[in-house]
Amino acid sequence: MEDERKFSLSAIKTLGTQVKEFKRDSILTPIMMIGEVVVETLIPLLMASIVDNGVQKGDMHHILIIGLGMLGLALAGLFFGMAGGYFGAQASTGFARNLRKAMFTNIQTFSFSNIDKFSTSGLVTRLTTDVTNIQNAYQMMLRMFVRAPFSMIVAMVMAFIINARIASIYLIAVIGLAIFLFFIMRRATRYFSMVFKKYDALNESVQENVSAIRVVKAYVREKYENEKFSRAAQNVYELFVKAESNIVLNMPVMMGTVYAVILVISWVGAHMIIQNTLTTGELMSLLAYCMNILMSLMMMSMVFVMVTMSSAAAQRISEVLNEKADIVNPEKPVMEIADGSIDFDHVDFSYRTGGGEPVLTDIDLHIKSGETIGIIGGTGSAKSSLVNLISRLYDVQKGSVKVGGVNVRDYDLTKLRDEVSVVLQKNVLFSGTIIDNLRWGNPEATEEECIEACRMACADEFIELLPDKYNTWIEQGGTNVSGGQRQRLCIARALIKKPKVLILDDSTSAVDTATDAKIRAAMQAYIPGTTKLIIAQRISSVENADRVIVMNEGRVDGFDTPANLLVNNAIYRDVYETQTAGGGDFDMKGGEQ
Repeated sequence: MEDERKFSLSAIKTLGTQVKEFKRDSILTPIMMIGEVVVETLIPLLMASIVDNGVQKGDMHHILIIGLGMLGLALAGLFFGMAGGYFGAQASTGFARNLRKAMFTNIQTFSFSNIDKFSTSGLVTRLTTDVTNIQNAYQMMLRMFVRAPFSMIVAMVMAFIINARIASIYLIAVIGLAIFLFFIMRRATRYFSMVFKKYDALNESVQENVSAIRVVKAYVREKYENEKFSRAAQNVYELFVKAESNIVLNMPVMMGTVYAVILVISWVGAHMIIQNTLTTGELMSLLAYCMNILMSLMMMSMVFVMVTMSSAAAQRISEVLNEKADIVNPEKPVMEIADGSIDFDHVDFSYRTGGGEPVLTDIDLHIKSGETIGIIGGTGSAKSSLVNLISRLYDVQKGSVKVGGVNVRDYDLTKLRDEVSVVLQKNVLFSGTIIDNLRWGNPEATEEECIEACRMACADEFIELLPDKYNTWIEQGGTNVSGGQRQRLCIARALIKKPKVLILDDSTSAVDTATDAKIRAAMQAYIPGTTKLIIAQRISSVENADRVIVMNEGRVDGFDTPANLLVNNAIYRDVYETQTAGGGDFDMKGGEQ
């Protein structure tokens, strides 16, 4: 319990820093609410004066003067209420905007190891549903969390000033309701803290289904996906029902208490009026204060419900905001990369920092600038893990990786990744035109440079056939182009950077052998001084490389020319013989054009 309290306070402190430029609105909102409460407190006194000194005495002048005063107070209350709503909306929506911006900005700094801690659906939920809950809770806290207690206290004080005996009835009711609400909120909190985790599963189901809808259709898995989504939705439903079933008692108990107190006050007050110890106007004021007190308590209960719901969201958001990037720039980063040479000096690497099963063990490789290096190996042999260390997407646990003779930890990250261009195994395009996607490689690239890069990547072949050519719109994820077309666009995007090191992580698997050969030949002519690392499953993709790295279970099994490996390395020879036994590893005329 103590750890949870500390974590909640830490989360509040973290989120509080994002109020920033909306501090003024956050301060003005409760001030406006206090002004509204003051007005509401004065009106019952004026009402009592009208009844006791105007109606009962027949003094129309007094009724007119006090009535105008009540009208003025009502207008003032309207102003305070509207101003409070405006400033509250400004503060809460601005706070939500800052939270989303801060989270998204921090996510951009994450290394791959940081991203691995959060699921995609979890981050989406935190940026959307969780922030919306915080926004609603913050607005309610600014308005009601100040207004309700202040109104209740002021009304209670005024009630005791008018008649302490009747006011004691309020006090007993308030204490009883407060105890009841405490136990309701305590039980509901546990369910609300669980429900947001179920939201992650719900979002994950939607995201997977929408992004892979073609696969779902191809395998006729609509029924399975419907059942999967229904289970996730049912889990959210059940938790909300359990939470709401506790809170649902709040309203009937509150209203029952209000009516009971009104009846008791009316009965006691009537006897006191008969005994001339209470006036009719004072009884009306007491009834008005009764409603103020109990309605304030009801508003406070609503605030507690909202805060309870948002506390789990606050913790989840603070986890993202407090996550520190594992990979950051050094204090005095190196800004120039001399060449494309690459050195692995006895490198060990594990995805779990500080422990876990090693993925790479004692990697000792030395690659000259401008070389073309092939990388082959079985599934799970850590080929992708090896090249991810070059652009410092992950950090090594032991040894060092050098580019241009300098440890990658010493470079400015932006400069390093500009000069080490990677076409990852999973090709991703973004919504926008083809030329917009190409300029991810270089925002300043001219249209001629983009066309030239596409020609090198053999992407111009299909682009020129499109109605809008380079202005063709690409859907999110590149779903309106084929796998081979997507690969060629991603290669072109990388070529535009003209990097010192180019890494192709199985990036031509969806194109035919002839096109693959054209791309490699074009790259050799287009960027001859660039060091090229080509991860491939096809032997034809690496057989013309200067040297080939053979990976096996996280270790280098061989590193030599293709000709020497064919003689000296069993793994390379087996792959070569298996793929060429039928006269070729791929139909030279087939594949995707």
